[in-house]
Amino acid sequence: MSPISTNLSADAQIAPIPQVGPNSQVAPNPQILTFSNPHIRLLLIRLREIGDVVFTTPAVRALGQRFPDAHISYLVEPAAAPVVTGHPHIHDVIVAPRAKGLRALWTDMTLGRRLHAMAYDVAIDFHGGPRASLLTWLSGAPVRIGYDIAGRAWMYTTRVARPRELRARHSVVNQWDLLAPLGIGPPDPDTCPVEMPIDPDTARLVADRLARAGAGPGDAIVVVHVSAGNPFRRWPIASFAAVAAALAASDARRRVVITSGPSDRDAAARVMADARTRLAAAEQARVLQCGEFSLPELRALVDRAALYIGGDSGPLHIAATSQVAIVGLYGPTLPARSAPWRAARWPAEAVETSGLSCRPCNQRTCEPGDFRCLTRIEPARVVEAANRALSRSSRQH
Repeated sequence: MSPISTNLSADAQIAPIPQVGPNSQVAPNPQILTFSNPHIRLLLIRLREIGDVVFTTPAVRALGQRFPDAHISYLVEPAAAPVVTGHPHIHDVIVAPRAKGLRALWTDMTLGRRLHAMAYDVAIDFHGGPRASLLTWLSGAPVRIGYDIAGRAWMYTTRVARPRELRARHSVVNQWDLLAPLGIGPPDPDTCPVEMPIDPDTARLVADRLARAGAGPGDAIVVVHVSAGNPFRRWPIASFAAVAAALAASDARRRVVITSGPSDRDAAARVMADARTRLAAAEQARVLQCGEFSLPELRALVDRAALYIGGDSGPLHIAATSQVAIVGLYGPTLPARSAPWRAARWPAEAVETSGLSCRPCNQRTCEPGDFRCLTRIEPARVVEAANRALSRSSRQH
């Protein structure tokens, strides 16, 4: 049975799809949709997690190249809105705050009427959750592309298969499957990497903060991000501190910046304090105190940095939109699913615990109970990975 089923609208036509090779990561599709009007209006929907929104940006570029005269809108929740704001192929960003109870339904129905009034030709739901599928349907777009999910597939005119099990297949590729009905071939990280624009004013502000904290123009900035979206991806504080101290001590030009999400500012402060106690008095100033960074500020920070270290979370994928060398810590997740999606020439190292039958997991309950997928990652391995990544990087200064 074909992985894609289509109910055509009156405005869409079928055309043969180019042959997909046997090694392609995109499921073959027997037909594609074409549009007689090149000035189509596209609505893209991806709610919830920051990293998942980052993973749609290669598809955004591909759509912009496939339909250069199209108007592209992106519907996103507030936390991830900065990722797509200013994207060269996105004409407007629609921010959809989450509400609770009956107010949530009222808010979404109101937003749905707004989307319907904007007369989109195509809506693509990269999320597939209940709210995203409802908003896709409420948009009234004649062509609505989404995953073939039980209970919600009827809201789409074109449905793409999505297996329920966790696969060793990159999230960019999984979301890219939704582009096959539009005749877009397999993804390539060299031509369509993840991306997030830098705001020049924000970049200047970050540069000033670094200078005031003690980072000179010739210093190599090492960003250590200590938080993650949930406890299943949070490496121990002492381990982060050991890595930060080791990297600061081994090179007098290095300046370590500890970052975190708003809910983990105390963890960041503890890592900073612990790292400094591990250093000689003359070396403690190499661990900088810079305060919190918003997503746009973090994007500007990693553009200045030589190295980024962090767990598999949204900030790691923000870092991947730059050329910074990356060391990713993978606990319950797999690098095959969420490694930095960009050109191979930009260094990236994955550190993980192999040989665990419980990996990957759904991150609801830790079967062993001790988060061993993360706690068994030793700081020395991360330091080694950092040095390998730095040795391959052109940003050592």
